[in-house]
Amino acid sequence: MIRNLAADVRAFTSNAFLVAGERTVLVDPGNEFDVVSRVRDATGGLDAVVLTHTHSDHVGNVDAVTEAFDVEVRGFDPDNDLVDHAIADGDTVVLGDHDYTALHTPGHKDDHLCFVRADGEVAVVGDLVFSGGGFGRTDLEEGDRPRLVESIEYLLAETDDSLAAMHAGHGPSVEANARQHIEYALRAARSR
Repeated sequence: MIRNLAADVRAFTSNAFLVAGERTVLVDPGNEFDVVSRVRDATGGLDAVVLTHTHSDHVGNVDAVTEAFDVEVRGFDPDNDLVDHAIADGDTVVLGDHDYTALHTPGHKDDHLCFVRADGEVAVVGDLVFSGGGFGRTDLEEGDRPRLVESIEYLLAETDDSLAAMHAGHGPSVEANARQHIEYALRAARSR
C-alpha cells in the first residue's frame, strides 16, 4: 500500500509516500512538517528512506527521519551528504512488498530517479511528470529541458498500458490511465 503522508499538509513540501509492507520505505520524507509522528502512527517504524531527488522540499525532513528511525538513505548521488547508498539506473529497489526498477531521469535535477514496479502497474515519478500532463521545472539549477524530454521518453518506454497508478512528487496521484498522463507530459514538454 502506498500512502501520501503529506496529503493534508499546507507547507513547502513534496508528497511523502509511505510504502508499507515487508520492507517499509518512505519515498521522499518531505519538508516543514512532522513526518516522523505520521510514520509512527501509520506503521510504527521504517526500514529505509529512498529519494527521488534532493531538492529541499523533498529532503528537508531527512535528518529527523534518520534520527528517529535509525535508517539509511538511498538515492542516486552517493556524493550527496544525505545519501548513504547509491541507486543506479536499472537497479532493483524493494518498496513495500514489491520490486521496483530505478530509472535515472535527469532534467529537473541531475540526481532524479523514477521507480517502476516490476509488474508495470505502479510508478513513483518524483518531479519528472505530474497528473494532467504537467512536468518538472527546468528553470532551477541543473534543470535542462532537452534532458527532461529524454527522461520522459525513457519513462514512457519503460511503461505500458498496464500502468494503473502513478505517484508524483506534487499534486494528486493518478489511479487510472496513468500512462496517458506521461504521454500528455511528453507532448507538453516538447512543445514549450
